[in-house]
Amino acid sequence: MNPFFQDISKLLKFATDRDIYPDVYTIVGASTDSEVSVLENGEIRKVLMFSSNNYLGLANDERVKKAVIDAVKKYGVGSGGSKLVTGNISVQKELEDSIAEFRNCEDAVTFASGYTANVGTIPAFLNPVALSLGGIIKKKFFEKIPVVYSDEFNHASIVDGCRLAKAERIIYKHKDLNDLESKLHSKRGNRRKLIVTDGVFSMDGDIAPLPGIMELAEKCGATVMIDDAHATGVIGKNGKGTPEYFDLKKMPEIVMGTFTKAFGAIGGFIASSKELVKYLKVMGRPHMFSAPIPPAIVVGILESLEIIKSEKRHQEVLRKAEYMRDQLRGNGFNILESETQIIPILVGDEAKTIATSRELLREGIFAPAIHWPAVPKGRGRLRITVMFGHTQVHLDNFISKIKKIRGKINF
Repeated sequence: MNPFFQDISKLLKFATDRDIYPDVYTIVGASTDSEVSVLENGEIRKVLMFSSNNYLGLANDERVKKAVIDAVKKYGVGSGGSKLVTGNISVQKELEDSIAEFRNCEDAVTFASGYTANVGTIPAFLNPVALSLGGIIKKKFFEKIPVVYSDEFNHASIVDGCRLAKAERIIYKHKDLNDLESKLHSKRGNRRKLIVTDGVFSMDGDIAPLPGIMELAEKCGATVMIDDAHATGVIGKNGKGTPEYFDLKKMPEIVMGTFTKAFGAIGGFIASSKELVKYLKVMGRPHMFSAPIPPAIVVGILESLEIIKSEKRHQEVLRKAEYMRDQLRGNGFNILESETQIIPILVGDEAKTIATSRELLREGIFAPAIHWPAVPKGRGRLRITVMFGHTQVHLDNFISKIKKIRGKINF
């Protein structure tokens, strides 16, 4: 066997022997409802879904589904190539204009996924010379290596985007403005500086201190990029994300979001100035070299956006999430600093985390274990999410079952 494949086999054996290879269950039918069907040991069982990012229930909304079905008849299934090759279909442009308006930015550009939005934008912004503009812009402007400051709990797509950029990477302590300020001051001079942070942190459910970050950035001449994947459509008075949540008068220069979560679809976007959006269309490599969101899905996203703006479903989701947090904290569970629809239940030990998840499934609740290497060792957790489709009975059922299982597993 090729030595490289032998190494892969050893790695898989290591994970399997220690029972840390993730459980991946087969869902029969939709995985986005509050109740789903799981195939396990040849049997199909109905369980409650407590891990989906379909926060507003729009993935299975009848109006959204009808819009997509009608659009398939008009546009077909795919786009046939990247926007630069086959053109930007009119509904794609409509979505970009609509999401820019929704996020209070001048313009927006869509990507095939939220992941590609981050891994395309961060390198393009930090070092355009390294990408291809070497002979066009005066060299001395880029003599000093750019620097990117990233929260230690940022999403993997941000981490990968920072790695791809030819920049110095500085990690600051989670939400620690003093640490960020100290590290900003340690890198003085005419360097391109980018501070990038999640808006809502995907594994902890807490919110970035955006006003303080914006203030530090202004003092130090840095640009702010916020990944609002889990915030767009959910937090803020009108669901417009972290800047609205804090009632900021000035927007971060770069706003990233996805259509995979609150919108119930697939895809990502960057909202920013007209100049940066125009630049990313030709310098964001995933945008240049990948097909865009399928046009029928774009039509569905536009329908979702209208529902988000008119029905305020996010308020109901946040009310239910607050109830869950109060119940869990009141019963002695450690849910870290969660303040959103994402609620981690800290178990700690990896084996106990996995055992808790499996016991929950036996009790009819789907809540996969999150453990090392996705989170630091000894910080295993259940990452539960609250959706619009959850009823009070669902919420109380979860609380009852997790209390019962904690007594059995002792965490």
